[in-house]
Amino acid sequence: MLQLNGKQVEWDRDTGTIQDLLASYQLENKIVIVERNKEIIGKEQYHEVELSDRDVIEIVHFVGGG
Repeated sequence: MLQLNGKQVEWDRDTGTIQDLLASYQLENKIVIVERNKEIIGKEQYHEVELSDRDVIEIVHFVGGG
């Protein structure tokens, strides 16, 4: 179980990275900021930072418009 943007969500994997989480929400090719347990994670670390049960994740993605 993860807390994602203020909501409890099931994370059915025993292991997984931030990159896996972004892919599951189809955000892997979007410009996003990811915070894990109140620490901003650099994009270059998304593939190596493992998610743990009870992590608190905040994802902010940008929407363009005119």
